[in-house]
Amino acid sequence: MPASRKVNANCIAVKRSIKFLVIHAAQNSPAPLCEKMFKNTFQSGFLSILYSIGSKPLQIWDKKVRNGHIKRITDNDIQSLVLEIVGTNVSTTFITCPADPKKTLGIKLPFLVMIIKNMKKYFTFEVQVLDDKNVRRRFRASNYQSTTRVKPFICTMPMRLDEGWNQIQFNLLDFTRRAYGTNYVETLRVQLHANCRIRRVYFSDRLYSEDELPPEFKLFLPIQKPMTKSTNQAICN
Repeated sequence: MPASRKVNANCIAVKRSIKFLVIHAAQNSPAPLCEKMFKNTFQSGFLSILYSIGSKPLQIWDKKVRNGHIKRITDNDIQSLVLEIVGTNVSTTFITCPADPKKTLGIKLPFLVMIIKNMKKYFTFEVQVLDDKNVRRRFRASNYQSTTRVKPFICTMPMRLDEGWNQIQFNLLDFTRRAYGTNYVETLRVQLHANCRIRRVYFSDRLYSEDELPPEFKLFLPIQKPMTKSTNQAICN
């Protein structure tokens, strides 16, 4: 049966420094001209960029693995195939979309939604957007960070995931406006790091209730399992 419960996100303080990949400043400002993957795609409703059940779930993604693994497995809670990303260091095991570093997504839909399972380990994801000042901004959410920090080209923030499966809803329009006082134009890149399991990653034109979602965008729990916190909605603050 479908499960849906909204939970406000709080920070979890973890006193450990995490090394991140150094991203060249040229990615920030101004934005160079790149080929947009979804430029000619009609963007309305839902636009999926990863579905774990698909024949080639990472077809448009690149992956980096060091001291870890990225593989498709069967999750016991939902009895279905999911993508698992596990690594000893979150910065060295991840997937990124588009696969070609010279391309961008060019997705204008303002809501990023990810169906993610909490592995009870460090987890982070990053979204790069373009604003109306033609500046690239990055938003990084982590479950080990305790405070929000806004710098000219990157905003880092805490994220709390409940036990089991979570639905992360990321309002790119609102975050861009609140962090930088500019308007969101489009998403350029999405990067998901260890440690997590992924069911689907998609964009939408607005937030949809569980009843409004197409069946393939819902997360179904086996009928024999009781309803628990397995599917929650984590909202980054």
